[in-house]
Amino acid sequence: MNPTSQSEFASNSGAREFSLRERFLLWLISWSAYLLVRLVGSTLRFQVTLEEGSLADGAQRALPGIYCFWHRAMIPAAYHFRNMQIAIMISRSFDGECIARIVEKLGFRPVRGSSSRGGAGALMGMRQEMEKGHPAVFTADGPRGPLYVAKPGAVLLARNTGYKICCFHVALERAWILKSWDRMMIPKPFSRASFYITSPLAVPQNASDDELEVWRIKMQTDLDRARKKAEEKLGLK
Repeated sequence: MNPTSQSEFASNSGAREFSLRERFLLWLISWSAYLLVRLVGSTLRFQVTLEEGSLADGAQRALPGIYCFWHRAMIPAAYHFRNMQIAIMISRSFDGECIARIVEKLGFRPVRGSSSRGGAGALMGMRQEMEKGHPAVFTADGPRGPLYVAKPGAVLLARNTGYKICCFHVALERAWILKSWDRMMIPKPFSRASFYITSPLAVPQNASDDELEVWRIKMQTDLDRARKKAEEKLGLK
């Protein structure tokens, strides 16, 4: 996107307008990150483990459903699920806009909003994307953490749509770890990547608001198991 196309960007994303400097940074960062993901991702050696009934066809094709993972695994996950037209909820912040532009280039469908800002509208947007046949994915602890603490958005969407939840994690044999809240992993070239996907979790459509917390905890357990199992495949602790 041209860095000066402010009005087009603002109307399409639902985000605030940015200054000329911010728009240039968004253009520069998004293209640089996209090229980095494509270049480094192409060198990764993925090994996939599927629990019984997982919603992915050998993890090569995302089947209709809701997918959840931890924010720190965004780079290898984005590469692996590229060009599948998966809907992903992304915040309306500057950082979120960077991520939205990157994942759109990678063939995802960004839906703007978060648990703190525009959450109800974003969940409606995710539901609409699913009604069009697109899978949905959540960074369960995003956009600002705490690390490894799942938020309830995916559970709400599962109750409202009847789709099941599958949790996954991508562990990396070798990675640079950022000093950010999510401890983001940047894969080192030619690393092994362990991709682990859990069995589906079906949230009853008649679940009460109080019962949703029980299902959020179940999802948290699946996310934790996926991370542990993925790391174990690489001998990580």
